Amino acid sequence: MFTGLIREIATVKSYQNNILSIASKHSAKMGDSIAINGVCLTVIEVNEDGFALEVADETRSIIDESKLSGQVHIEPAMMMGDRFEGHIVQGHVDCVGTIVEINAGENATDFIIKVDEKYISHIIPKGSITIDGISLTVNEVNFDTFRLTIIPHTLENTLMQNYEIGTKINIETDVFARYIDHILTAKANAKKSVSWEDIDNLQMGY
Repeated sequence: MFTGLIREIATVKSYQNNILSIASKHSAKMGDSIAINGVCLTVIEVNEDGFALEVADETRSIIDESKLSGQVHIEPAMMMGDRFEGHIVQGHVDCVGTIVEINAGENATDFIIKVDEKYISHIIPKGSITIDGISLTVNEVNFDTFRLTIIPHTLENTLMQNYEIGTKINIETDVFARYIDHILTAKANAKKSVSWEDIDNLQMGY
């Protein structure tokens, strides 16, 4: 589990044959879980200047692989007893969004992000969302877009300062919204199915 608070901006040394090699100050251990631009990966090799992780085929089919190059946000998984900040982040990317509008204000910048409309139900106004591993608050939700308001501190200390219109981002929606939606959908589908009791009632009606 993660918090969505970026601990370091590291550099990708290479990414080939599903192996991602990172140059980092973080002292990783074999088997550690580390979020790279919001993607939870497992450390399979430790080097003097960083570590390597393996990217599964399932993960590659969902994320934006261009995010596994250049500079990246990293966050090691929480340890028992750590102070809990940000919000509950699993490191499981739901979809890739695209920045379609950027509006700079006096002391904050609005980012309008477009996603497939099927994910909008998991994005809640004033709720939490993870963008490339960053824990943020959703300000507004529309049909297939949502708005984030980013303060200067966040821009200055993350890669968001380099984002522009057309930039693609890894998105993890709020875990509680996903769970609630799944439960409600499962219940709705269960009601639509025909039980043996339903069949008996129909037979008795004739």
